[in-house]
Amino acid sequence: MFGLNKTRASWLSPKAIIMHPGPINRGVEIDSELADGERSVILEQVTNGIAVRMAVLYLCAGGQPELVVSND
Repeated sequence: MFGLNKTRASWLSPKAIIMHPGPINRGVEIDSELADGERSVILEQVTNGIAVRMAVLYLCAGGQPELVVSND
């Protein structure tokens, strides 16, 4: 009833992106074709989510934020 399939995706704006924090229940929450499609940012979202959760856990465990210097 709530999953994203091709029919429902056709109602979206052409500029809309498809997001999901993962893990995906393929065929239930979202069709595989949409999850792997050109509008999907799921892999980037999962990758970024892992890094953010690791940083939050580090800080919650008493770690100290470090000064990051960019060489750009």
